[in-house]
Amino acid sequence: MAFFRNVSISDTPLAIEGQGVVLRWPQGEDYVAWARLREVSRDFLVPWEPAWPPDDLTRGAFRRRIRRYAEDQHNDLSYSFFIYRKEDDALVGGLTIANVRRGVAQTGSIGYWMGEPYARRGYMSAAVKAVAPFAFGALSLHRLDAACIPTNAASARLLEKCRFHYEGLARQYLCINGQWHDHYLYARLQDDPLPS
Repeated sequence: MAFFRNVSISDTPLAIEGQGVVLRWPQGEDYVAWARLREVSRDFLVPWEPAWPPDDLTRGAFRRRIRRYAEDQHNDLSYSFFIYRKEDDALVGGLTIANVRRGVAQTGSIGYWMGEPYARRGYMSAAVKAVAPFAFGALSLHRLDAACIPTNAASARLLEKCRFHYEGLARQYLCINGQWHDHYLYARLQDDPLPS
């Protein structure tokens, strides 16, 4: 068992293909599509995300975000992707494998967001299913965690559909939109069967 980073992920853009979607590392040229999608989806996303800073959708904030993504990836801390619809290359959402822990844990946590115009169309399920082999293969993780607010039934269904197993309730687990919320905890292990 490897106890330190034993993967060599290039800093050049990577694409992961799934059913009807492609996951790619965010780039500076994604700003306009990202800002538009986040703005039209603001009311849809705010209840499930950390509080948005006042400058969140500015080009400068996006550049800082991209730099942080690159630094975190270089340091094997997290791996962020934008999700694109294959048929027309439209940006539909994002997914991150965050909090990568090596040593005896070999684990990471996934988080995701979907633009409101593309919700409930199967794109996020396809993205989660596509990223799992990357996490367990290229990143050599043993476990992927996920959490969702109990009232977010759509997210719980998505995780169960992608073969994440319910593990319990974490009280006041994350600060979402300025308030501490309980979260359901889910996980998939490397040797769990892949979802179809």
